[in-house]
Amino acid sequence: MADERLTSRERTILKIFIDSNSLFEDELLELSPLMREQTLRSVILLEEKGFLEVNEHKWDRYLLTEEGKLYLEKGLPERQILEYLLKEGSTPIKTIRDVFSPELAGIALGWLKKKKWAKIDKGVLVAEGDVEKGVDERILELINTADPTSDELTHAKSEIEILKNRGLIEIEPHRRRRISITAKGIAWAEQNRDLIEREVKEITRITPELIRNGGWRDGFILPYDISVSAKRIYPAKIHPYQRILDRIRRTFIEMGFVEIKGEIIQSSFWNFDALFQPQDHPAREMQDTFYLDLKAELPEKFVEKVKAVHENGGDTGSKGWGGVWQEEVAKQKVLRTHTTSITIKYLADHPEPPAKVFCIDRVYRRETMDATHTPEFEQLEGIVMDEGVSFANLLGCLSTFYHLMGFEDVRFRPGYFPYTEPSVEAEVYVEGRGWIELGGAGVFREEVTKPFGIDVPVLAWGLGISRLAMIILGLDDLRKLYHSDIRWLKETAVCEINKF
Repeated sequence: MADERLTSRERTILKIFIDSNSLFEDELLELSPLMREQTLRSVILLEEKGFLEVNEHKWDRYLLTEEGKLYLEKGLPERQILEYLLKEGSTPIKTIRDVFSPELAGIALGWLKKKKWAKIDKGVLVAEGDVEKGVDERILELINTADPTSDELTHAKSEIEILKNRGLIEIEPHRRRRISITAKGIAWAEQNRDLIEREVKEITRITPELIRNGGWRDGFILPYDISVSAKRIYPAKIHPYQRILDRIRRTFIEMGFVEIKGEIIQSSFWNFDALFQPQDHPAREMQDTFYLDLKAELPEKFVEKVKAVHENGGDTGSKGWGGVWQEEVAKQKVLRTHTTSITIKYLADHPEPPAKVFCIDRVYRRETMDATHTPEFEQLEGIVMDEGVSFANLLGCLSTFYHLMGFEDVRFRPGYFPYTEPSVEAEVYVEGRGWIELGGAGVFREEVTKPFGIDVPVLAWGLGISRLAMIILGLDDLRKLYHSDIRWLKETAVCEINKF
């Protein structure tokens, strides 16, 4: 048994067990001069070499709940009513419910019948006689003693489970590891007692100087196990979803767009009316929109023109939606349901071409939360306004964006939206999942642009970023984007080359 088999740390731990033949893990940690991780690592290595043996001891600890403590003091519900019957005699059920709380009486009646301590005869509760203390009552007393464990109560497993189901006790699982020196460890210690006592220089790195001066002969060259994986390091990094948002932002800026921002709280005028969405449209109902108990001031120079477009089409040649457009409805404030409310307001403030802007921000809708829906999510909005731009330019712009995001196959299907014509829905192809729809786009209708003095084409789109992020990150549940799951955050790669 040569010295080189054990490192100084292993010898330090083995020395502890020469005096203490067997220790629990927590006891060893108190005695060890090494750090916790070093101590436990040495124990593992000594176990692998057969010098130590580790056994795990498991047990349960039983604790009384607040209700259990109450019944320990006053007696179980069935015991309380039995004692009342023995004192007062046969009693109508109604009287029992008057004397005791309905909840306690309801619990007790079932257990009195189950334990055969009493019976109900024509609505009268009759005691079967005095009853000695039951096992369950004895268990409550035992658990109330100091540090009760499963070893003391192994004879009453079924009763313990019943008390647990009744909510009178809680079970805390415990485990403790006992570490013992083996016969091999004792034999090595006997033959190498002097090595345990003296310090030996450990060499963890072979250098040219160490070889030239022969210093390697005076120490112990620490073995290096190349089969052992290095400890994983998780450096600080940006949240995966935020990285995607930043990537989208950089992509549009590189394409020559300018980012704009707007308020979360919008008037219905900008969120709906300015986009030629009728005031009785289903999307404006309470089940789809978060309405606030607030009113907004309307932009006077646009109100009459928007009203005319809604009622009769104004000077656009459209017939409008008919009916009477109501200012009070347009004044109602909402949490924005789409970022189009930001871009249309930008156009109203900057009606002269050209304009090439985008907006990435959060929107809010009354959605039932599930794997693909949340009440708040990010949306990407963009517009291009200029002389001569066409529907083909819109498709080319979106195709370029998706290609830059890593999707090779992009296609468009005809779609319908109240404020664009023609309209399309963009789709990308993902291997194993097929074609996935990621958002809508189109050319703003004249009913949207004319009231604001815009006489050139406006290309517009609204894309769902969260769904795009789910694809890129390989998620099947949208909610994971917003949960602080530290394990997922650690394991998610900073970048993946050629993912698609």
